[in-house]
Amino acid sequence: MRKLLFTCLSACVGIGFGQTFDLVLTNGRVMDPESGLDAVRHIGIRAGRVESISATPINGRAVVDVRGLVVAPGFIDLHSHGQDAENYAFKAHDGVTTALELEIGVSPVAPWYAERSGKALIHFGASSGHVPARMKVMHDPGDFLPSGDAAHRVATDEEKLSVINAVRQGLDDGAMGIGFGIAYVPTAGREEILRLFQLAGDRHLPVFVHMRGGGDSDGAIPPLQEVIADAAATGAALHVVHLTSVCALKTATCLQMIEGAKRHGVDVTTEMYPYTASATRIESAIYDGDWAQRTGGTYHDLQWVATGERLTPESFARYRKEGGAIIAHTIPEVAVRLGLTNPIVMFASDGRMANGKGHPRSAGTFARVLGLYVREQKVITLTDALRRMTLLPAQRLEASVPAMKNKGRIRVGADADITVFDADHVIDRATFENPAQYSDGIRHVLVNGNFVVRDGKTVEGVYPGVGLRTK
Repeated sequence: MRKLLFTCLSACVGIGFGQTFDLVLTNGRVMDPESGLDAVRHIGIRAGRVESISATPINGRAVVDVRGLVVAPGFIDLHSHGQDAENYAFKAHDGVTTALELEIGVSPVAPWYAERSGKALIHFGASSGHVPARMKVMHDPGDFLPSGDAAHRVATDEEKLSVINAVRQGLDDGAMGIGFGIAYVPTAGREEILRLFQLAGDRHLPVFVHMRGGGDSDGAIPPLQEVIADAAATGAALHVVHLTSVCALKTATCLQMIEGAKRHGVDVTTEMYPYTASATRIESAIYDGDWAQRTGGTYHDLQWVATGERLTPESFARYRKEGGAIIAHTIPEVAVRLGLTNPIVMFASDGRMANGKGHPRSAGTFARVLGLYVREQKVITLTDALRRMTLLPAQRLEASVPAMKNKGRIRVGADADITVFDADHVIDRATFENPAQYSDGIRHVLVNGNFVVRDGKTVEGVYPGVGLRTK
């Protein structure tokens, strides 16, 4: 009798005998990165939360048989610039239940959240952005990224104070931290950046940083030294975005620096996307001056998003005057492999689709990891991949955003943000030529217990996504 009772207590977590749940996902391979659970279980969901994880069948008003499929926490994308209905649909079909604009961020913050409230397929959120605040204060004409004074002129003391005040107001409005695109505002001095790190440290909030561009043989090493030093000096938690993109051939050294800083008490994390090409705006400061020498790229490495053509000096000059999205095929394969095989590196898309045009990472980042690098090439295990796209991103944010404590896990009491996929068939379909293609093998996606993707199809007319804030 004692043995039977112990077996039930250990295998029938959260059951409530005789209960009927709103929804039961039955017979799935449940994988929870926090507890290490990897077994066939029956998941009972009520009022948007997981209320039972049972080894034996349970009752539900609706029961969906997910036999042969993996049931995982919904994927969390810390770096998603696409924050509209088009992009949320691509995210959902890639298994993402939470997509956050944390690198560039937004300003002002309050209206940004209000605009999406009640209209989002998946959860959303943003940082208070240094770049958009600087653009507004300095009357920059750029679209999303600066192309005028914010990028090319040193701010006056009065302007710097106005920028800091705008960022502070964003934090008051619940922004999830401070976003930095330092490479896009090269005239922002080191003291200007340090002052904002101090603000984050004082508020016990993280910073999300696209480092300065490396302009010499040391590449990204000095920019990484700057932000690690700022984090150490201020106590701000530091998240370095798309490490393999900015560090390129210096990725091994940059990873060593981050690991060393962590061992010595600096709260620093990082992320990557699984592609050998980046994307940005051609009119941005990244392509000022002798960009080819600075980045190690050539004109032919650049692809104009609108047409798919590779550029020449003539077309580069023409499109730079016009402005628009560009893809740069300049990330070394060795850098991608180093990021993939390092267990501290999270996965995030840096995606933004506009009218079906963009980088394939906007639609296929997470399925690409699961299909290409887990199943086909066996570069990493399924368990490790899921941990790096669910639990690690949630843990990065949960100290300052309480809602994240119930995301990135499948346990009793967690939010029912769940992705169900076919591990034998999941794969990205988005390409550089045709990026607007949903991933395959993502069968069901639930946000707050509501299907947003069911049987591989978008569920129309549902908006369960909520805005995530510090308060």
